[in-house]
Amino acid sequence: MKTIIYMVRHAESPFVFGHERTRGLSEQGMNDAKRIPNLFVNLNIDAVFSSPYTRAVQTVQFLAESKGLQITEHEELKERPIKGLGYKVTEDELIKAIEQSFIDKEFCLAGGESTKTAQERAIPLIERLINEFEGKEVVIGTHGNIMTIIMNYYNNDEYGFDFWQSTSKPDVYKLTFKRNELENVERIW
Repeated sequence: MKTIIYMVRHAESPFVFGHERTRGLSEQGMNDAKRIPNLFVNLNIDAVFSSPYTRAVQTVQFLAESKGLQITEHEELKERPIKGLGYKVTEDELIKAIEQSFIDKEFCLAGGESTKTAQERAIPLIERLINEFEGKEVVIGTHGNIMTIIMNYYNNDEYGFDFWQSTSKPDVYKLTFKRNELENVERIW
């Protein structure tokens, strides 16, 4: 039996330093979030999960409402902070750190979370969802970095820094699992 997990990367959200958990979607982001249910009209979605961050929840809220489902939030799905949230770095430093973190899975900036550590918190939940919802279809509201890290765990060669850089806000990927093996990934946004 196959299990389908749709990873929905959050829509556009203006960066506000110090408000990582609470910053919501921009007007464009909200408009895009309203379009997401159109991708799922003919699909039977069994559950909707999300990172607890506002922008991720807002991105899947219209889909959940259209399917008559509640959103279950999981801390394990929150974005991976490559650096401590209490200090600033330049965009260039941040991008270089993210790139390095896919080469060296133990790497992170001071106070941050490595790729390996992020996988250790997120993958047990993904495995549990695959087993609990075997033969079903679920949606996860997520973030670009943790989404890539999860996909990287199942296919190290294909899902790394370049993939992360190629994603959009929002973005939607259909992951097909047979038991706990990733068989196929299809971009549907």
